[in-house]
Amino acid sequence: MTTTTYRGTALSIAGSDSGGGAGIQADLAAFAYFGVHGTTAITAVTAQNPAAVTGIEALSPELVRAQIAAVRSAFSLGAVKTGMLFSAPIIEAVAESLADLGGTGLVVDPVMVATSGARLLREDAQAALIGCVLPLATLVTPNLPEAEILLGRPIAGGKAAAAAAQELATRYGTAVVVKGGHADSERVTDFLATGTSLHAFHAPRVPAPTTHGTGCSLSSAVAACLALGDGLPVAFRRAKAYVLGRLRTCWQAGPDTAVMCPPPELPVADIVWETLAP
Repeated sequence: MTTTTYRGTALSIAGSDSGGGAGIQADLAAFAYFGVHGTTAITAVTAQNPAAVTGIEALSPELVRAQIAAVRSAFSLGAVKTGMLFSAPIIEAVAESLADLGGTGLVVDPVMVATSGARLLREDAQAALIGCVLPLATLVTPNLPEAEILLGRPIAGGKAAAAAAQELATRYGTAVVVKGGHADSERVTDFLATGTSLHAFHAPRVPAPTTHGTGCSLSSAVAACLALGDGLPVAFRRAKAYVLGRLRTCWQAGPDTAVMCPPPELPVADIVWETLAP
């Protein structure tokens, strides 16, 4: 048997989605699409489909910590992504396990509420997420409602979303993208503030039959591209193209259930990248 140097390895620390559209399952799909080896540390098991979350059972912080340690002892990680962390004890275990990441990219998707409306982060865990995990991040990827929670006030969208990304980046000392999927506009615009620059990424809005898992897919795709060596703005543009392609490639998986699928080609040219400030 011969071995070759593989392109990269990424770790997803997140919950399991029994419907396969979000969480660990979506993360592994993104890693595989970009040719990155995917490893996992599962924080919770959920009973869910695109319409509803009907049950959540968290794993013990000790087991979450053990999963991360097992992966880190055997693999050279190019990037880490966190998703559903659920509780303060799990968040603290994850933060302790990642405290020595050094230059390894960490993408934090501050998962708080599912598309269906189910709460995926306990209210008493928000302070732990902000205080323990965000300071370790390379990139934080809140949607508009999550950004409003982190900021502590409503965001009107447009210029206000751009300003919010810059303020959050300064407040938490990390790059922040405020996603525009929840805004009411013909184009979906995400604003990426790195602390030294501000970028806007525009994509056409797709009237897809489902958007379940778009946030997970975006953050894990960014992690995959960072593991491949891309710089942050390039990684984000490729990740946004991946989500756009998935929204365009939905198929009917059940009588009332549609799912997103990997696109045959990455539509990077359809993502307009605009640098707003140096």
